[in-house]
Amino acid sequence: MLSDNDFVFGEGELKMSQNGKMHVGVQGIGTSKQELEFLVRHGVTHMDAAVSNTEVETLVRHKEEAAEQGVSLEMIHIGLSASITLAEDPQRDRDLESVCQTIENAGQAGIRGLNYNFCILPHQRTESTPGRGSTTYSTFDLSKYDNQTLSPAGRVSRNEAFDRIGYFLERVIPVAEQYQVQMAAHFNDPPAPILRGVERWNYPVFNGLKRFVDLVDSPYNGFNFCLGTASEGLEDPGTEIYDIVRYFGQRKKIFNIHFRNIRGGLHHFQEVWPDEGDVDMYQVAETLSQVGYPYMLMPDHAPHHPDDVPPKGVSGRVRQAWAFQFGYIIAMIQAVERPGDKSVLTN
Repeated sequence: MLSDNDFVFGEGELKMSQNGKMHVGVQGIGTSKQELEFLVRHGVTHMDAAVSNTEVETLVRHKEEAAEQGVSLEMIHIGLSASITLAEDPQRDRDLESVCQTIENAGQAGIRGLNYNFCILPHQRTESTPGRGSTTYSTFDLSKYDNQTLSPAGRVSRNEAFDRIGYFLERVIPVAEQYQVQMAAHFNDPPAPILRGVERWNYPVFNGLKRFVDLVDSPYNGFNFCLGTASEGLEDPGTEIYDIVRYFGQRKKIFNIHFRNIRGGLHHFQEVWPDEGDVDMYQVAETLSQVGYPYMLMPDHAPHHPDDVPPKGVSGRVRQAWAFQFGYIIAMIQAVERPGDKSVLTN
């Protein structure tokens, strides 16, 4: 009999990821030999790939290229057109058909899931701030943010945002169930009551996330759970985030983890190195282990330094900053999966 940690989801249910234990991963990187070798030498075993198109043959080729280097291609990112997020009919229905076709293609190619963002207002930041070793930190400070000028989306209430999300999920989740493809939604970054006229659907954080998954109750409707973004919407992320992770982890609504730390919280934060933020990343990893989370822990963003430049022609993730984060994540996983056995930290 399988334990909760090793649960295999059969037909109409989710698929187990490899050995049922969490593992280091990466997102948004290609499957060139140079990129894959960078991953392998830093211990990365699973990936979300950047792909040129979502035809079945293309996805299979990327999977095979990754497998040749010992990396499992589990997920891909897809974009949603403005017609979907802004409810622009009749184009919205045509674009939803394209999303459904992508889901079908992913299922036929053996892709576990699709990562996507449902953003009416995209990623928002203010001026970067200095960090350790002359790096710079992506920063948001509401006091320095132009919150008076409306975005092109105009004024959008939270209820209206959820109406649009519901319309999307009601169309795509039945297809995801048919082809056994997880739909992993990223959070709007940052969460806030209202930014440039748009009420963010994931604020308050817990209430917004719960409302999202409750719109369409399915094992294929869940999150590309960004730890950093969720923390950005909390008054005290160092005490509040763990119960949120536990709640959605217990309900199998976390399909990936962006293992990112911040300093600060609601309305004012910096994206810092994972070992120096306000969130106890060991406690997060321990919580994920306790709920039987079986998927990727991925770096999300990384601080920048002018000397840390990727080679030409490859992903911007082929950098020292990402290598550091891979090692950090591997150490966290080893520490929580075999507590007390200190030898794993030196193997």
